[in-house]
Amino acid sequence: MVRLVAGKSGGEKGRCYRSKGLVLKSWHLHIKGQVQGVGFRPFVYQLALQQQLHGWVNNTVDGVHVVFHADAETAHTFTGAILDRAPRLARITSHRLRPTEDQTFTDFQIIHSHTEGEVQLMLTPDFALCDTCRTELHETGNRRKDYPFITCTHCGPRFSISRQLPYDRETTTMAAFTMCPECQEEYHDPTDRRYYSQTNSCPACAVTLYLSDHQLKTVSEDVSVIIERVCQYWHAGKIVAIKGIGGYLLTCDARNRESIAVLRARKHRPDKPFALMYPSEHAVLEDLDAREEELTELSGSCAPIVLLPLKEQHTLENSRAEIAPGLSRIGVMLPYTPIFELLLQAFGGPIVATSGNISNAPIVFEDKKAQTDLTAIADYLLTNNREIVFPQDDSVVQFSPFGQQRIILRRSRGMAPSFFDAPAIHADGSLLAMGAMLKHTFSLYHRGNTFVSQYLGDLQHFATEESCRHTLEHFFRLFDTQPEMILVDQHPDYPSTLLGNTLAEKFEVPVSRIQHHIAHFGAVLGENDLIDCDHPVLGVIWDGTGLGDDGQIWGGEFFLYQHYDFTRWGQLDYFPLLLNDKMAKEPRLAALSLAKDRDAALPLLRDKFTDTEWKIYQKILTEEEQIQTSSIGRLFDGIASLLGLSDRQTYEGEAAIKLEELATGYFRRNGLSFADSYGQDAPVNHNLPTRSLVAGVVHDLQAGKATDYIAAKFHYSLIDRIRRIADAYYFRHIACSGGVFQNGLLVDLLRHHLPANYQLYLHRDLSPNDENISFGQLMCHQIEILKKSNVNLDHKYQNVCV
Repeated sequence: MVRLVAGKSGGEKGRCYRSKGLVLKSWHLHIKGQVQGVGFRPFVYQLALQQQLHGWVNNTVDGVHVVFHADAETAHTFTGAILDRAPRLARITSHRLRPTEDQTFTDFQIIHSHTEGEVQLMLTPDFALCDTCRTELHETGNRRKDYPFITCTHCGPRFSISRQLPYDRETTTMAAFTMCPECQEEYHDPTDRRYYSQTNSCPACAVTLYLSDHQLKTVSEDVSVIIERVCQYWHAGKIVAIKGIGGYLLTCDARNRESIAVLRARKHRPDKPFALMYPSEHAVLEDLDAREEELTELSGSCAPIVLLPLKEQHTLENSRAEIAPGLSRIGVMLPYTPIFELLLQAFGGPIVATSGNISNAPIVFEDKKAQTDLTAIADYLLTNNREIVFPQDDSVVQFSPFGQQRIILRRSRGMAPSFFDAPAIHADGSLLAMGAMLKHTFSLYHRGNTFVSQYLGDLQHFATEESCRHTLEHFFRLFDTQPEMILVDQHPDYPSTLLGNTLAEKFEVPVSRIQHHIAHFGAVLGENDLIDCDHPVLGVIWDGTGLGDDGQIWGGEFFLYQHYDFTRWGQLDYFPLLLNDKMAKEPRLAALSLAKDRDAALPLLRDKFTDTEWKIYQKILTEEEQIQTSSIGRLFDGIASLLGLSDRQTYEGEAAIKLEELATGYFRRNGLSFADSYGQDAPVNHNLPTRSLVAGVVHDLQAGKATDYIAAKFHYSLIDRIRRIADAYYFRHIACSGGVFQNGLLVDLLRHHLPANYQLYLHRDLSPNDENISFGQLMCHQIEILKKSNVNLDHKYQNVCV
């Protein structure tokens, strides 16, 4: 059995003898990346024994270090085996093998972690329950049978429970739990799958489960009783708040319409769809259509919510309208913690599993806050005494309907915060990018590593801003750092900008402002390794809002990137931003603004407003001093309103989602080819012809064309205009970002209709929405540095770019 020691080895276990006659020396192997909390040290130990090497391995604040004695050929063979056969959850970003001062070893050991020095670590995310632990959880005679906190080196909490680095039990919230003798034996046994598992526990040294009612009266602490009672509560239509890995979830029976309606009322969430949790893949396939890629995503180590279409025949007939009103797809996930696995297997059917919060507030993760806030929503509270440090919502993923393009809609649990595909950034110290206001994230560059925080919500809500501050403080503490520069959005009143300014004053560091849509473009350039490209890239950056350089609200932009320079190359033609932010909540206002000069649209618009509203809004539209917008997001809203899909939104993107679903149905029946597009009468120049697009939609509505046909033609028209612009101006590299490209149909149409010699770049591991803004700010800062270092470049564009 291996002993844990503070210095050089000297024990008997692992002792071996090498043949004489070889030139042996000591070697030092330093490995960086996601190499802590993934079973890396036990893996290296076992490999060293197989190759009969002596030395040691440990964790430090800058990765994993291996020191061993070998000849040169064996040293390189050993290193190659580590890189080739590393644990599947590991992500190695760099390694360095070099000779070191000769040392004498008699065996191979795992030695104590070192906490001194500058932190240069990637953070390991939380992992879903693995198949082996799931088997043990249900295995008769297994000492962890029905234990709701079973974990191993391949699954369980990591990021959410980390207080300090490096990752060891004493630097996590598991430090509060002392392992029993049996767990200690597993922990120190190299042949055991829980060897050096920092989250190891069992019923004898358990994390404790507590079930109480909404008045905080204890119901039970017995696991079997709790499982039985919670299932009874669900069957009775009750709502149960359950503490998961990253926070609390509100749950109820997914087939009980009345229970879901009560949850909507208490949570103040009238229409935004709820996610469901199913007990198994088989149960998912009874209700929903899932392709191979989607099933793989569901059952992976992240186990996110995946959007799937309902089958024609399903078991949710009674509750479908309450789960996802007006939508054909539902977000589903599988049990990713042992407690959910036990509950769902016992219940035997799907449950609603939505973030534990009042709508628009951050997820509740602290037990005291759950007792005050969630007892007003839930009838019962199921909690435990393992503390959460970093709160996280469930991640959300979808695959485009025809091309199976993976699109991240929310990057959080299981994905955040380490980001591995970031290009090198030229900075000596730490950089902090504060991101946007909606779908907020921040990004931190520190000592060669880039971190994009988990989704933190919308910062216009005070509670979300407080959650952001909490997470930022923990990041600074985790890395023992403070930023040397802070990057913010150009909008002076964004809460993220104001918070960035406050932090800059506190740390006495400079602030740099970066335009919102250029940050989007920077994000997709960085993710696709295009920062140093030697060819022009057309950026199609479409979203809902962002302050432009001219003081107007941008959102339908074409940018050119070349020689480390950004140019706003084109746009959606401006139209009035009627009543400012109110237009984002009421698509009817977008319809009115877009169609204000078209008398033919009057019958389509008049009934959407009261007489008083009509008079006031018509007067406002005649005023000369109006903020203008080029927002594609508002264009989608306006078309959805004209088609009768949505006049008032109860959640962001509702109108656009309904428009996309309507168009998708048409393309499913008729294929992706389309013979005609709106705006063909407009000349092909740098801009999208707003008036012509809207005029075409109104004409088809008056002609009695089917709304699904119009929705499909509208989608195709946008793609056709991109294609025609790219063709006319010889752009062959096109990069897309912004919330509009969460629309999987739009992505599929773009791929289908662009010629084969065009290169399309999309986001892969970041969401196209505003979550990527903070990363994009880092990339734009890097581009500015490169631009200054290349001042002698000729920035005059070729004729193709004029």
